[in-house]
Amino acid sequence: MSKAVAKTIGDLKDRGGLKGVDVANITRVSKATVTRWSAGTHSPHPKTQLVLSDLRYVVDKLDEFYTPDEIRVWLNSRNELLKGQRAIDLIHGGRTEIVLEAIERLGDMAYL
Repeated sequence: MSKAVAKTIGDLKDRGGLKGVDVANITRVSKATVTRWSAGTHSPHPKTQLVLSDLRYVVDKLDEFYTPDEIRVWLNSRNELLKGQRAIDLIHGGRTEIVLEAIERLGDMAYL
């Protein structure tokens, strides 16, 4: 399991432009804890694993529209498509569906 979590964090950094501090903020743990997960020496709590997997799914969807740096900004910024909320807060709160609906609207706007 530790290797899978480490790979997920690596993907979030590579494809989503996220830094360890971003992953720490969304999972509400210390940066040192994220470093241990990245090294494969520790595994997150199952609820935190769900947050990480949702975040990875969202990053995969955003990758269709944005560069990694833009994805990081999109996740951390208040967004009109999210009624002024930040995607990272919604994902942490278990409301990833709202974020995914906003991303779907991005795709609809691309065809206008």
